[in-house]
Amino acid sequence: MLKKVFHPNAYLTSIRNVTRGLRARTRILSVLEKKSADAKTTAKEAGLSYSVVLHHLKLLMAEDIVDRKGGRPYSWTLTGVGQKRLTN
Repeated sequence: MLKKVFHPNAYLTSIRNVTRGLRARTRILSVLEKKSADAKTTAKEAGLSYSVVLHHLKLLMAEDIVDRKGGRPYSWTLTGVGQKRLTN
């Protein structure tokens, strides 16, 4: 059986980490690793609905993993807080 690999920052301490949430946060964080983006653009690139992306961005912001900048539409960026990916 293959083990699922999720982004290290997808695991949150304040909520129960279920597979669907981990998968969604992994997709969102992968998009934001490439560049800062608003929620609509992130949703389109991650292949998720806008409401799901906004929900998970707010969860990630509560744990200081992402931050929003500017006025509406807010630009979401990674803060650099949290675990880092292990690379070779």
